Amino acid sequence: EGIKNEAGRNSFFLSAKKWNELTQAKGLIAQAGRYGGTFAHRDIAFEFGSWLSPEFKLYLIKEFQRLKDDENRRLSLAWNLNRTISKLNYRIHTDAIKAHLIPALVTQAQAAITYATEADLLNVALFGLTAKQWRDANLKLEGNMREYASVEQLLVLANIEGMNAEFIHMGLAQGDRLKRLNAIAIRQMKTLTAAGTKTLEDRT
Repeated sequence: EGIKNEAGRNSFFLSAKKWNELTQAKGLIAQAGRYGGTFAHRDIAFEFGSWLSPEFKLYLIKEFQRLKDDENRRLSLAWNLNRTISKLNYRIHTDAIKAHLIPALVTQAQAAITYATEADLLNVALFGLTAKQWRDANLKLEGNMREYASVEQLLVLANIEGMNAEFIHMGLAQGDRLKRLNAIAIRQMKTLTAAGTKTLEDRT
């Protein structure tokens, strides 16, 4: 309150040390003695320098612009490099992606199992595995199987989740729902991977 009342006067003066004592401020240190002085966080120092010298403020602005230009150039080079690599590799990847992403048909044995959760039903329909089966097969990986899914798989998962809710309302048995959801997942994954391949071909 005292600082606020005195601040408008021309004679008002507040040292860095007193400022720290009165306000418990951070970012400003005042030390007495041979190796003492006033030390400020760089944000405070830049602002003070800008107030003190218009030339210094202009220098800061120009330097910031230069650094941003350099950053943008580096990002542009990295983007072009990644785009070139993608063009070179996409044909190799296409067949592998199709082979691994498109779900396999569920077996009669899988359809006959009663799954503990609807989440596992969806996992089997799309990935061919329950959550536990995936964990047992991937002991070194952290998280769950959905965290390692592709964008296409996550999209299809959301779609079949909605379809499963409708099938439940229709009173369909779990095994029947699994077969239908699996067929939908296969069809949608084929469509999405084909669309992704077409997009890549258009860009090359």
